[in-house]
Amino acid sequence: MGTRKVIAICQSGGEFVADNDGSLSYSGGDAYAIDIDQQTSLSDFKSEIAEMFNCNVSTMIIKYFLPGNKKTLITVSKDKDLQRMVSFLGDANTVDVFVMSEEGAARNNNSNMPGSRSSRTTVSEAVVPVVAPMDVIADAVQCMDQVGVDVVNEVPARSICYGGNEENHRKAAQQWENTITGVGQRFNSFSEFREALHKYSIAHGFAYKYKKNDSHRVTVKCKSQGCPWRIYASRLSTTQLICIKKMHYSHTCEGSAVKAGYRATRGWVGSIIKEKLKDSPNYKPKDIADDIKREYGIQLNYSQAWRAKEIAREQLQGSYKEAYTQLPSFCEKIKETNPGSFATFTTKEDSSFHRLFVAFHASITGFQLGCRPLIFLDRTPLNSKYQGELLAATAVDGNDGIFPVAFAVVDTETEDNWRWFLQELKLAISTSEQITFVADFQNGLKESLSDIFQKCYHSYCLRHLAEKLNRDLKGQFSHEARRFMINDFYAAAYAPKMETFERSVENIKGISAEAYDWVIQNEPEHWANAFFNGARYNLLSSNFGQQFYSWVSEAHELPITQMIDSLRGKMMETVYTRRVESDQWMTKLTPSKEELLQKETLVARSLQVLFSQGSTFEVRGESVDIVDIDNWDCSCKGWQLTGVPCCHALAVFECVGRSPYDYCSRYFTVENYRLTYAESIHPVPNVDKPQVHGESTDLIMVTPPPTKRPPGRPKMKQVESLDIIKRQLQCSKCKGLGHNRKTCKLS
Repeated sequence: MGTRKVIAICQSGGEFVADNDGSLSYSGGDAYAIDIDQQTSLSDFKSEIAEMFNCNVSTMIIKYFLPGNKKTLITVSKDKDLQRMVSFLGDANTVDVFVMSEEGAARNNNSNMPGSRSSRTTVSEAVVPVVAPMDVIADAVQCMDQVGVDVVNEVPARSICYGGNEENHRKAAQQWENTITGVGQRFNSFSEFREALHKYSIAHGFAYKYKKNDSHRVTVKCKSQGCPWRIYASRLSTTQLICIKKMHYSHTCEGSAVKAGYRATRGWVGSIIKEKLKDSPNYKPKDIADDIKREYGIQLNYSQAWRAKEIAREQLQGSYKEAYTQLPSFCEKIKETNPGSFATFTTKEDSSFHRLFVAFHASITGFQLGCRPLIFLDRTPLNSKYQGELLAATAVDGNDGIFPVAFAVVDTETEDNWRWFLQELKLAISTSEQITFVADFQNGLKESLSDIFQKCYHSYCLRHLAEKLNRDLKGQFSHEARRFMINDFYAAAYAPKMETFERSVENIKGISAEAYDWVIQNEPEHWANAFFNGARYNLLSSNFGQQFYSWVSEAHELPITQMIDSLRGKMMETVYTRRVESDQWMTKLTPSKEELLQKETLVARSLQVLFSQGSTFEVRGESVDIVDIDNWDCSCKGWQLTGVPCCHALAVFECVGRSPYDYCSRYFTVENYRLTYAESIHPVPNVDKPQVHGESTDLIMVTPPPTKRPPGRPKMKQVESLDIIKRQLQCSKCKGLGHNRKTCKLS
């Protein structure tokens, strides 16, 4: 019998009201429904609540009433408490759950309401803000982004005046009570005056409205009917300064703190958080709201905090739109500061952005001089305001570290954009070596690679192949059967020899002849070690460059020029760090390859070597293998696949007195590694400063692409997993897939 589900109606943001008989009722706030059972853990329950209410798990308190008892609240503090709550319900299908915060508890310590049975706190200690008997919601605040623009109405944040918020009010008063001093005070601009006025009104706790607000003068009066407070400012004659000409200092309204509450526009919040955002680019909207509430007693919802962050970011970095107009000069700056680099872009007929390609000189020479002729092609989505995709070509250094070669920002992932990227890549790296590409076979990559890099090897990305196998066979097999097939498919791909490959695909055939046919028909010569002619060094998936893509995910919300420069900074630091680290290495091979060689050497000591003629030897251990040291070949295929001598070859070297270092790929030497990081990536100055009009003589105009980010929180890219198969429904009655017992047609 299945576990009984209960609907928990989670409520927050309201207040408890005591009736005459001492029972409590909850009024106001928001409510969400969550299904729980005896197996639900408290941590999972809290996490889901936190996501719904945008609150902090660590300060969350959960309470509920026992059936038939509305006078005493029970606290849920551990898993057993949650299980008891479900058990106490009896036949009831729903339970009211009240979500509170520790801050709310601390604010109401002196309440006389009845105590909670399972904790020492009182009911009122944990109540989420009780609304004080005062008008605390300010009217829409009129704000103005720039001089000469009509006044824009902006809805203020909901402000709640608690007794405990007097300290926050004092903080605001101490900071800003003198931002307006009186007649004769001067400001550099109307914007500066308006910001000072806004802070002054928060410090003194009153609401105001504009009577005049244009590029020549500003007249403001208290919003309270009949209150004489007003201020007038205009431009100081023959200067650009703004001066307060008239001011009535006193208020006759009932009192600022009682009557008006606090006003918080997103522009004001943006100016408050700007410096913190500069130090912490990942400053989250929820943290912004928490900080503003704690420091100023002003309550923001998530969207207000998010918009304030966008305004602050634009003030710091310039607008997303302006970043596109700076692309021509930005590309020129890259080429000026990093000679030999490639930075090119294209636009569409309407001048909107199409694509941008970047390859730094240090990356190009590092790949040419020190890296294996092996490139991984992949893409990652950009969740910035104008969306887009980032295409990347990454290589691998001698210590198996990621080495970004080139990347591009494109409007969408299309066959045409991939072809353009590969053409630009070929111009940049200009090498005569045969390159092995590990990449997807879709989106025109198969055709584009063979056309542009005629002599290259194309290894199909194993991850993409496994996902395609999963899609093509979806709905036909149980979860367990598909898991076995995927595992056998990976085993077939990594199998070094023909017989091992055949054994793995025969295992697939034992489950499904159709799956076996799929494997054979999808060109094993492009993905199986047993058939592939290029050198992949046993790296079979194109998502090798996950570190680079993590850099992208940290910077993808920045304007395009800022994002590119952020990636440049990460690459610059990596080049420097690895160069300095390699200066300390005393071995002939890089650390990872030295470790691999030593492991193989330990195994080699237990092997028996039989001499044959010439350079061929027979090596006996668990198996019998043939080693040809002149041709760097062993029948186990380990030497050829990794570039480092296998244990069989090392056993032969020990017998004939040769150094194994002479038979390792040159790409694994410390000398070659240092060549990879010999060149530096240089800073590009003034990227974070908006372009001054008239500064550039560029005739090319670039506008943002037409695509914009859809509303709602962007979907995050999930962590990759070898087990990509999701469990399917399987009917317990007919054993069929895709449905359960309730929906079975045989029922």
